[in-house]
Amino acid sequence: MECQTERMELYSIPSKRLDDYIGTNLLPSEEFKKNVGDAVNRICSFLKENWELDKDASVIKTIKAGSTGKGTTLDKSSDVDLVIFLNAFSSFQDQAEKREYVIQDIERKLNRFIQTLAYKVDISPLRKGTRSLQLCIQTKKKKESVEVDILPAYDVLGQITDTYIPPTKVYIDLIEADGKPGEFNTSFTELQRNFVKHCPPKLKGLLRLVKHWYKEIKKQSSPFFKLPPKFALELLTIYAWEEEHKGKEKFDTAEGFCTVMKLITQYKDLCLFWTKYYTLDDPKVGLHVKGKLRESRPVIIDPADPTANVAKASLEAWDLLAQKASDCLKQSCCMKDEQPIKPWNVQPTRNIEVTVIQHTGPPTYISCNPFVPIKRIKEQFGEKGHICELYWGETLQGSTALQNDKRLADYGIFFNTTFQLLDSTSQTMDIFVKDYNTNTKRYTVSSSETVLGLKRMIEADKRIPVNDQRLTYQDKELEDVKTLAYYKIRSKDTVNLLLRLRGGHWNGMEWNRIE
Repeated sequence: MECQTERMELYSIPSKRLDDYIGTNLLPSEEFKKNVGDAVNRICSFLKENWELDKDASVIKTIKAGSTGKGTTLDKSSDVDLVIFLNAFSSFQDQAEKREYVIQDIERKLNRFIQTLAYKVDISPLRKGTRSLQLCIQTKKKKESVEVDILPAYDVLGQITDTYIPPTKVYIDLIEADGKPGEFNTSFTELQRNFVKHCPPKLKGLLRLVKHWYKEIKKQSSPFFKLPPKFALELLTIYAWEEEHKGKEKFDTAEGFCTVMKLITQYKDLCLFWTKYYTLDDPKVGLHVKGKLRESRPVIIDPADPTANVAKASLEAWDLLAQKASDCLKQSCCMKDEQPIKPWNVQPTRNIEVTVIQHTGPPTYISCNPFVPIKRIKEQFGEKGHICELYWGETLQGSTALQNDKRLADYGIFFNTTFQLLDSTSQTMDIFVKDYNTNTKRYTVSSSETVLGLKRMIEADKRIPVNDQRLTYQDKELEDVKTLAYYKIRSKDTVNLLLRLRGGHWNGMEWNRIE
């Protein structure tokens, strides 16, 4: 999993010199940028001018993405996603069917063309089902290289501007295409690129620093061990800056770097998404994104493609990265006056806006973090001596009761939502439970008692297992997680006890099972 290597140079850089380190060691030279641009432009031109896959097929446009397109290239090392939009693809499904054949055709053409280049070009062998053709171009200086992924794509967006927002139908079609997560993200390359490209220069410097750290960690790891995607760390860096500085360019680079390292150590709680290009307002898109947010964390949804969790990797891979980040926080680059630098106050997920609807009065709006205990949210409502029950849903009917000892995150709630509030006086009362033999027994309970709690009392008294009980009130079956107050069960009311059908018989004192 790890290879023994010498200590990372970054770890010996004092935190106050990180900006200088980025400017001196990580920014690409003009010569390197020129060499990379020349090599990529020649490949671009060749593909545009020599496309002969089909007499009616042609290249609509080519887009440079990756670090080169985003403006976050590291010195002596660059990656370019060269996306070729073809009119040979008429839909996402069409792209899925034809892509492999198209890539094979591109490979044949390039094998002839690279002989004419003044660079060494290595083409990686194609794997079955591959989505791209991978090249490694070595520039005139042997230590400088650029990795190029050539990706054929369906042009679903057409010509776009920097402020372009796709129509909702684009994302509905993407979801209905039912491809693998992120399978068609090449069609949204321009949006991915623009999301990073328009970040302020200082933030791009922080992005370069995080990418450099990631690259060094990758060098120390076994080539057979797959780390979490680099794009996940880029988005995590942007998120940290957005939360702390909300668009302002001035910030302390060391503090920002330490914040990203800390967030990596909290990977089990990461759950992030953006609504720049799509929102949760549309029922189809909203349902899909909410489903993604309930997947096993970490979750970082691609800002341009709601089907892709770019943080998808093994927990072993994230655990290794978290260990490395924890070690980084102890190094000179993350220390000041021999003390750890305090990171920004950024949580692993954003606060959400909750609308609380009560039986009387206007709705209440609160902002809270999904990892705050539900008990603390309830404490904001009700008077002394009252109990507050929160139910998740637009109406009480069919809603989910939120338990005090859980968090919103435990219910997969990472988005703005609505709760129903039931506020009632907490009191002790006597109620009656009538069994199927019409025998009635009195129980002393609290109005805040759950139905499950009442079932346990019955189990202790009558030795009827909880799972064999069905309780009804006013011809409605009672749900375990909801309270008696929710069903408006008051003192002296009668609850009916029914038994679930099983093999065996009830002898009046216990359930005798038939073996």
